[in-house]
Amino acid sequence: MTIRAVIWDVDDTLFDYTSADREGMRAHLAAEGLFAGDETREQALTRWREITDQQWARVSAGELSFEDQRRDRVRMFLEAELTDAEADDWFRRYRTHYEAVWALFPDVLPALDALAAGYRHAVLSNSSLHVQDHKLRTLGVHDRFEAILCAVELGVSKPAAGAFLAACAALELAPHEVAYVGDHPEIDGRGAADAGLLSVWIDRHGASTRGDASAGPHRIASLAELPAILRADTRFGAPSTFR
Repeated sequence: MTIRAVIWDVDDTLFDYTSADREGMRAHLAAEGLFAGDETREQALTRWREITDQQWARVSAGELSFEDQRRDRVRMFLEAELTDAEADDWFRRYRTHYEAVWALFPDVLPALDALAAGYRHAVLSNSSLHVQDHKLRTLGVHDRFEAILCAVELGVSKPAAGAFLAACAALELAPHEVAYVGDHPEIDGRGAADAGLLSVWIDRHGASTRGDASAGPHRIASLAELPAILRADTRFGAPSTFR
């Protein structure tokens, strides 16, 4: 079975979102002079991530718009009743610090270089096109992808099969001709497998408790393992150096 294209998740797959979010918020809290009292900055950082995960889940479920999830994250974090303009302004100030520490994972460019000649490449993200287009341009990899699709514009989010099938359709390829690489075992890994794609779960931190990938996605620890999986003739038994 020949794989002709790779579709990529962005956040925590290509782009080190978790580190950028944490370090950006750390700098933002310092600049804002927040949390010098009972709550430590580390506790605040943990709470920000928990709120972010909760609100993104609501976006994926269709309960919130992309803009509203940002505003609600700020209101919940500050425990304050803010106008939309006030919440937007606070988030913009945070985003300045966040964008200052954006970075690709070290294995991304070598993997893209190794796969450039043999495969087509696209992006499928649960974010918005405006956000991910800007991010990929800033990180210097935008031109590596012939299509960039995002849930906000598609109207369907991963793990729904429709999101993955829309990305395949954009490349005019059948699902069995496409691999999907993402960091979440269910949203990315299981979702892509259920949609008929060759599914690859990049588990950089050994997060084995996040889900059972054995019945669907291949599990890898580094993108250096990806070429061997794509070259394999079968979807089962591809080698992994995961430890």
